[in-house]
Amino acid sequence: GIEFIDSYVFNKAEYVRFNSTVGRFVGYTEHGVKNAEALNSDAGYLGQEQVQLESYCKHNVDIYYSAILDKT
Repeated sequence: GIEFIDSYVFNKAEYVRFNSTVGRFVGYTEHGVKNAEALNSDAGYLGQEQVQLESYCKHNVDIYYSAILDKT
């Protein structure tokens, strides 16, 4: 399967991440937890993130696989 991860980073530290397998945001710092709570309560924003799996990942998977497999 394909998993889409959208990480938010500040000063080289990841503070919140969307994971398509989990289907929600997870915070890694105090600020990130607060952001995750807010983002997870917004069904429209969650839906936009889930759409990325279809529109970006699945759309480009063949290109990525061929680029990787051609180098092995």
